[in-house]
Amino acid sequence: MLALTSLVAPASANASLTLFQQFNGSYGLSTDGGGSLSSSYSLQAFVPKGATIAGAYLYQANYFFGNNWANQPVTFNNQQIVFGAPAVNATGNGALSMTSARADVTSIVAGIVDGGAGGTYNFAVTEGNSGMTDGTALVVVYKDAALAEQTVALFDGYSAVGGDALSMTFDKPLNSTSPDFVADLRLGINFSTGGQSSNVYVNGRTISSNAGNNDDGSPYNGALITVGGNDDPYSPNNPSYADDHERYNIAPYITPGDSTIRVTTNNPSRDDNIFLATLVVSGNGTATAVSAVPEPSSWALMMIGLGAVGTSLRRRGRHSVARLTA
Repeated sequence: MLALTSLVAPASANASLTLFQQFNGSYGLSTDGGGSLSSSYSLQAFVPKGATIAGAYLYQANYFFGNNWANQPVTFNNQQIVFGAPAVNATGNGALSMTSARADVTSIVAGIVDGGAGGTYNFAVTEGNSGMTDGTALVVVYKDAALAEQTVALFDGYSAVGGDALSMTFDKPLNSTSPDFVADLRLGINFSTGGQSSNVYVNGRTISSNAGNNDDGSPYNGALITVGGNDDPYSPNNPSYADDHERYNIAPYITPGDSTIRVTTNNPSRDDNIFLATLVVSGNGTATAVSAVPEPSSWALMMIGLGAVGTSLRRRGRHSVARLTA
């Protein structure tokens, strides 16, 4: 059975990454990210011929030194986009603030993709304030009758640096050793550079201690963004900083017969922003975002991060978070 779930619960002072939407059935996912100090670049969507768009969402990820947390102007496919209220990490008082915001661009993407030739579609992006907008991300969910049953889950907002947890529970045990089994995790991160990174765990096992960097931008404020995309290879097991592409095959971390997958993150540098996480897993599952307890191996790194002196590219602040609205 094909199903779509959209969660729109009220914002919480303790919110972090939250479940935005879940799709169950013959659905696939395309993601891409970009950022540039020159303001203009392209984002891509990868959609097979014959597939139709189920949902398309554009994100902006910003940083501020202060408490002016307004969304920044962005055009997409030559149209000015209206974003929902931002999720904010900030204390004000001149401290570092970071925000992310989401816009529904389904009608724009569907108008080009549906009935098209399939393959790669390019969408022009222009940032109105590239000095504050690290970049943007395009997330496209499509329906394709050729696909086996999958669960696609989109989480967004602002990551809690002390720990986030995402989980997916299935109605049948998972056969993670099947050659057709899919278990794909992708992250979107801004304001990360110079070796500062996040830790990522799947079912209690470390898959990366180097999530971050600016693979889809450049090493300067206003372009510090990386998004695991369809054009990225899967990151190797516990990759180096340069080899972490924020796209992970998590099948090896799932024991055959498991019915639950749990993903946890934390950020020892305490100011990188995981504003997006996506999961695509074979089978019929139910996704949730829950309060996380940091993995034991991360406590020492987190304490070091609390006392670290900021690099020239960043300043530190305490964190508060809020849920994105469309």
